[in-house]
Amino acid sequence: MAGKRNFTKELDAYRAVLGEFRLVDVPDLRYLMVDGHGDPNTSPAFTGAVEALYPVAYKLKFASKKQLGRDYVVPPLEGLWWAAEMASFTTSRDKSRWDWTLMIMVPEWIGRDLFAEAVRQAGARNRPERLDDLRLDRLCEGRCVQTLHVGSFDKEAGLLHRMHDEFIPAQDLEMVGKHHEIYLSDARRVAPEKRRTILRQPVVSRTAQG
Repeated sequence: MAGKRNFTKELDAYRAVLGEFRLVDVPDLRYLMVDGHGDPNTSPAFTGAVEALYPVAYKLKFASKKQLGRDYVVPPLEGLWWAAEMASFTTSRDKSRWDWTLMIMVPEWIGRDLFAEAVRQAGARNRPERLDDLRLDRLCEGRCVQTLHVGSFDKEAGLLHRMHDEFIPAQDLEMVGKHHEIYLSDARRVAPEKRRTILRQPVVSRTAQG
C-alpha cells in the first residue's frame, strides 16, 4: 500500500499567504457537491448539505484504502458563493441573497461505482436529509487569484474588496466564475478570530476577453 496522500500539502492550489495576493493555475478537480441558497448561519439547507457531505467523504476514504489500497486525508470543506449582485459579498453582506455550493474534493481514482456505494452506505442508517442532492462533479477554474484570510468570515469584506476592485484590475484581469472559499480551520472547533480560510477568485486576461 502506498503512503497516505495529503492533497492540501501536495497541491499548490491549497497554498495561500496572509497579506499576499497570488496567481495560481488550479487543475481541474473532482468534488462531492451540494447546492443551496440563503444565509449559512440560519439555513437548514446549509446544515443539511454539511451533514450529507462528510459521511460520504469518509466512506469513500475508507473504501479507497480497503478496496484500492490507496489512502488519503479527507480534504477540507470548500464553498462556491455567488449572488445576483456582488455587492452582497463586499458591501451589504446580505447573506439571505447568497447562493452556494458546498464541496469536498475527492481523488481522481474515485470511480462512479465507489461513489454510488458510499452514498448507499451513508443512507443505510440515520440517512442525511440532503443525501439525494449530493453529486460527484468536476470543477474547472484555471487561472485564479487567491489569498489567506485569518479571522471571522464576517471580516472578509475588506480583503475581498481589495482583491476584486484593486489587485485584479491592476493585473489587467477580470473576474469570471464564482467566489471560492477553502476552510482550512474547522469552524466548529476554532475560534472565529483564528479561522484560516483561502479566498479564491477565477480570472481571465482582459486582453483575452477582448
